[in-house]
Amino acid sequence: MIQLSTINQQTVQQGETIELAAVVETALCVGAGGSSGSLADKPILKNSQGQLVIPASQVKGRLRHECEKLVRSLQWPVCKSPVATTMCPQRLGQSDTDFDLPSYRLREPIGQTHRDREPGYQPQTHCLICQLFGNPALPARLQFSDLVCTEPEENIPEVLRPGVSINRRRRTAEESKLYFLETSPANASLRFEGSIQLLPPWLLTEGEPIPFAKALILAGLQHIHALGGGKSTGLGWLHWQFPTADATDALEIPDSVWQWLGNAPKKSSTEPSTGTQTVGEDA
Repeated sequence: MIQLSTINQQTVQQGETIELAAVVETALCVGAGGSSGSLADKPILKNSQGQLVIPASQVKGRLRHECEKLVRSLQWPVCKSPVATTMCPQRLGQSDTDFDLPSYRLREPIGQTHRDREPGYQPQTHCLICQLFGNPALPARLQFSDLVCTEPEENIPEVLRPGVSINRRRRTAEESKLYFLETSPANASLRFEGSIQLLPPWLLTEGEPIPFAKALILAGLQHIHALGGGKSTGLGWLHWQFPTADATDALEIPDSVWQWLGNAPKKSSTEPSTGTQTVGEDA
């Protein structure tokens, strides 16, 4: 009999954990729709113990977005999320030739049918981002925990931030559109701690996988300067810290990994060049 609890324990033992902390330098506004017990129209998100929380889904979404920008800037092919049909392995409207790379060809996951042994089998290809964050056909290697505030609840007063809706046509305040947002105290340097669980890499059909995951995670985190709502008005600005020795060691990425990420395979140009002629130029 297969027990899910046993499978989860084995998975956690094989993976690595990156402990991280977000120090919020300005007021934080992570809204919890439907929450009660506050006079605010948009209360701040808290867990069952009353601690302020930055949800794991928000950290994962922002980190994936930043990693996509980094990988694209390095000229690696990346699918178009979040629509399932334009993500790996379907990639509707994108060239399969660009994604036919040795580091993108993955073996069949353990426990599935051994289709790779069948004649004429073509392995699925998944971009670097999908190998980390997953897609509808591939589980994610990264498991995020909520970032929980370490400050006790009784030390954090309720702060209401007023706002008003603006009529964009008249450029004036709308009548009867006053609202209140609940935020954390400003300039309190609240510390939110959590972790990222990094599962073992996917096996490739050829060669050994490159350990690029930590490099992308740590580089992507350095591009996240704010979380929550109202970032353009100065809310939620933060910086990252790595509290444990293990996370500090994780910052030391081998130079070979950075060189591998910086040397993306060049696209082979098979389309004939078409000359353009400006009106008025001589033929």
